[in-house]
Amino acid sequence: MPWVHTELNLPAEGGFTLADVDVVRRETVYQGFYRLDCVRLRHRLFAGGTGPEIKREVFIRPPAAGVLIYDPVLDNVLLIEQFRIGALESDCPWQLEIVAGLLEAGETPESLVRREALEEAGVKLLRVEPVMTFLTSPGGSNERFTLLAAEADLSAAGGIHGLPEEGEDIRVRVMMCEDAFRALRDNRMDNAPGILALQWLQMHREALRARWLI
Repeated sequence: MPWVHTELNLPAEGGFTLADVDVVRRETVYQGFYRLDCVRLRHRLFAGGTGPEIKREVFIRPPAAGVLIYDPVLDNVLLIEQFRIGALESDCPWQLEIVAGLLEAGETPESLVRREALEEAGVKLLRVEPVMTFLTSPGGSNERFTLLAAEADLSAAGGIHGLPEEGEDIRVRVMMCEDAFRALRDNRMDNAPGILALQWLQMHREALRARWLI
């Protein structure tokens, strides 16, 4: 059963929609924790008419959510470090990230990040606000990521966290915002959710502090 994203994603004026795609055949070629489908389809062309049948593989993942955890009093941000198999070919497979996870049945992005913040960082979130939702890699995956921002008291945050039964070994990094932005500039943040979260904070930090320090 595929995971379904129900939010509207409207095309630009005159743009194509799902109605302009004809799925000829779809089959699951691998089913593990994740799923891989092979899809044969035709789609409408910008120049007019319909193109030939093409074959594409798509990696099926449940929707995910992550949270930028910010302390407006200390002007600190909480990031985490953990090993990631997808970074095995890079110089350092240990990624500097925001807290994130996969949505379980009946779970909302907010309830997920509140749970993950406790599991991965030992931190209780206060106010939580939506930031954006986006496809992480639409060239080959259907995963949609919801990014949120949350207020927290980071004065005592730190240590090693995670669920050992799930193989998690997570180190908490509490950083001054300027240090986190420097890590971004120095390319030490090597994943899209983390990059987007810190870029968003750079743009909205003062407005966020004005709202949350009331």
